[in-house]
Amino acid sequence: MRPEHPVGVSLGAVIERTGAQLATPGIPTADVLLSGVTLRAQDVRPGDLFAALPGSRMHGAEFAGDAVTAGAAAVLTDPAGRLLLGDLPIPLLVAETPRALLGSIARAVYGDPSSQLAVVGITGTSGKTTTCYLLEAALAADGSKTGLIGTVQTRIDGEVAPSALTTPEAPDLQALFAVMAERGVSVVAMEVSSHALSLGRVSGTSFAVGAFTNLSQDHLDFHGDMEGYFAAKSLLFDGRSGRHVINIDDAYGARLAAGHPDALTVSATGKSAAWTVVSVEVSTTGIQHVTLAGPTGPVTLELALPGAFNISNAAMAIACVDALGRDVQLAADALAGVVVPGRMERVDAGQDFLSVVDYAHKPAALAAVLDAIAEGLTGRLIVVVGAGGDRDTGKRPVMGAEAVTRADLLIVTDDNPRSEDPALIRAQLLAGALAPADYGVIGVGRAEVMEIGDRRAAIRAAVQAAGPGDAVVIAGKGHELGQEIAGVKHPFSDRDELLAALTAADPNGPENAGQPTNLLRVSVDPSNPQNVTQSTPTRPPTPPPA
Repeated sequence: MRPEHPVGVSLGAVIERTGAQLATPGIPTADVLLSGVTLRAQDVRPGDLFAALPGSRMHGAEFAGDAVTAGAAAVLTDPAGRLLLGDLPIPLLVAETPRALLGSIARAVYGDPSSQLAVVGITGTSGKTTTCYLLEAALAADGSKTGLIGTVQTRIDGEVAPSALTTPEAPDLQALFAVMAERGVSVVAMEVSSHALSLGRVSGTSFAVGAFTNLSQDHLDFHGDMEGYFAAKSLLFDGRSGRHVINIDDAYGARLAAGHPDALTVSATGKSAAWTVVSVEVSTTGIQHVTLAGPTGPVTLELALPGAFNISNAAMAIACVDALGRDVQLAADALAGVVVPGRMERVDAGQDFLSVVDYAHKPAALAAVLDAIAEGLTGRLIVVVGAGGDRDTGKRPVMGAEAVTRADLLIVTDDNPRSEDPALIRAQLLAGALAPADYGVIGVGRAEVMEIGDRRAAIRAAVQAAGPGDAVVIAGKGHELGQEIAGVKHPFSDRDELLAALTAADPNGPENAGQPTNLLRVSVDPSNPQNVTQSTPTRPPTPPPA
């Protein structure tokens, strides 16, 4: 999305602001006005600066010709890109780390839009999406026009657009802020990922408030270890935000708060904090009635979202409202009707058991969701879960361990295998499921364990196994509308597949012919997760039909 009336900035001002070197001295720059910025040649518009950056497979400089044809006014690249480029008819800027400059450049091109908005950035491993949805509703309660930027959706005063990244690239983010400002938005709730902080996507953004939810194992394939992960999250609080809101129930949050004594702290477990949860009552309909104590006095709210972690998310949202100096009780009254797509989302077709879809794809998040569902459950807990390929492999057995110590029936299936062998991913999950103590999870693996590679068949098997009073949890993909197998993304929705299974006249009918719905317990050698023994052969995943 682009603003209708970009402010623009001269190329000379960009050179002065960034220190980038002009590599085409013979081409005049005095009259060059940049009206946009993009990293993608296919998105270039006349007057754009095309940022030709190195990629994992190709260098953006290879597409500079397409950018010039589309009307690019200038190109920015690194020394490697300069070597790939021949003579250009437009100015070429070279910098050692051009990505680090994009936030500042885009900020100038679009007129520093985040300074015209009250931007609340929420970071953490879990809870970012739900807290943003709660915060958006809370901020709109006084009639303000709001923006939302996150994993599931981007919204501008209620208008919905899909999100490709949790936090957009710097040029896209600054353009989005400019669009929001043009449309009268005054306050924005946005998720800020650790990748975005590390890669400079939020450079050039002014945050009115920075908020931290929690930290648990995830993305270690990118950050290396938990300390590197924590350091990335902490960047949001190193001079980038005006006020800080920090959950101190989390050990990493407590560390962060110790370094920021002016932060508004939050606790849902009785710790001494600026905002604390005083009482929780759950009605027979599942509504949570919560009382908070804060600097401005007690605040009461109702929450349709189940689970203690959602109480913590709601408290974080209220503390962010307080940090902005707004009416907290008015904001709290707006939380009762909030529903978050793919987050503890109930799917009801009139069945006599609970069915839930959730995005939980990390050990701590999965454990929290299952604990929330299990609370007060009279029947069995049936869990379907997998793990994504080409991502942090260390969390896979821990996820299996967390699930098996809580479920009565655990069905291990495929998530997004991507380029990996799906059977090996499942084997790593099963290793933790069959020996949870080996992966640091305390508890007895009491569940019956099944392996069904085909995710559709796994969901149908879970529904077929459920009876009155049971609960079925489909975890891992949440709001996602595709399943990536061997580099191809197939249409797939956990919610739609669960609804189809609930409404199917016969789960073993012709439409499921050949699908493995009765696989027996498998055995896995914990010392070698690839050594899998099972009673029936495992088929490769069957791609969902287009």
